[in-house]
Amino acid sequence: MSDKKMGRPVIGNPKTVDIKVRIDEETNDRLLEFCKEHGITRAESIRQAILSMIKK
Repeated sequence: MSDKKMGRPVIGNPKTVDIKVRIDEETNDRLLEFCKEHGITRAESIRQAILSMIKK
């Protein structure tokens, strides 16, 4: 049997750290609207926000 894992291959930098955060309903609604407008996931929008804060 092969040692290779089944499933989708990892492309680029693997995301191995899981972060949980609580937000209120209004913030979540605004986040979902932003994601819909920009065609991205919540996780991707949060990653972009973190990188934006780090660059400042």
